Amino acid sequence: MSGRDDPEDLEAEAEGLGVRLVTLSPEAAGGRIDKVLAGLAPELSRARLQALIAQGRVSHGGTPLADASAKAQPGDYRIEIPAPVAAEPAPEAIPLRVLYEDAHLIVIDKPAGMAVHPAPGTLRGTLVNALLHHCGASLSGIGGVARPGFVHRLDKDTSGVMVAAKTDAAHQGLSALFAAHDIDRVYVALTRGAPRARQGTIEGAIARSTHDRKKMALVKSGGRHAVTHYAVERLFGPTDRPLAARVACRLETGRTHQIRVHLASQGAPCLGDATYGSGPPAEKVRAAITEAGLVRQALHAQILGFRHPVTGEALRFESPLPPDMTALEAGLGKL
Repeated sequence: MSGRDDPEDLEAEAEGLGVRLVTLSPEAAGGRIDKVLAGLAPELSRARLQALIAQGRVSHGGTPLADASAKAQPGDYRIEIPAPVAAEPAPEAIPLRVLYEDAHLIVIDKPAGMAVHPAPGTLRGTLVNALLHHCGASLSGIGGVARPGFVHRLDKDTSGVMVAAKTDAAHQGLSALFAAHDIDRVYVALTRGAPRARQGTIEGAIARSTHDRKKMALVKSGGRHAVTHYAVERLFGPTDRPLAARVACRLETGRTHQIRVHLASQGAPCLGDATYGSGPPAEKVRAAITEAGLVRQALHAQILGFRHPVTGEALRFESPLPPDMTALEAGLGKL
């Protein structure tokens, strides 16, 4: 029996479960069962399948599987997929600038001042809260939870383009793209002074500072390898000793506070960066910051390009500088 006439399927439907039936040929048998099933059901990640197996929701020939690492045997497999449970953060009707959305993912232009995830002290008003409301029932669940899946993030006070997955398959695909550095990410920074070399590559492992656990720092040993390619696009003030600069940064890796730490290591921190600024800019630059109303680091994620993890379509999104950085650049241009 199969389909709606199958008593097991009717029982699963009553419990709010989805059912996925797959058949493994003898030629494809022999590998780890979680890995093999992930290939047959690409909408489910290996981690998700491991959890379902642990819950007794994956069966072979009517017998629930007990070990996700066991070798796959040929035959029919039945995967029960519970309806995603509600995410803990509450959905909030916060306006979003959506650049792209389909059944698999959503690309938004995040404003400065919005945290990505809820955290102590910032439990509401985050991008997660906004996306839970905006996406609603279109979230099919990341790891069985109705929530958006992020594989990168922007600091609370950094603006610009971000992508979030709406399904396990998209989340898994985006994770692979970011792990392989197969993503085009360009940021614009307005800096105090300018890097000595007008273009180049900054390499340096980044880890949490041993002096201040809220900061990241370049370290000689340990840490995570980080690479930032940069080009100075415009100088402000005397060319032989610029007071500020506009710098485009292309990320090869994506570590916490990477651009802010790397630019500061070149003696050109982001303007307005209270954490890594290490000293006040020139008086004329301070006046331009005040006039522009900039109250955060002058860093903006301008470009995000990648291949759609499900459809394979080449996607590229660009966000213009927000008003505070536009006004600051205009003010710096008068120096």
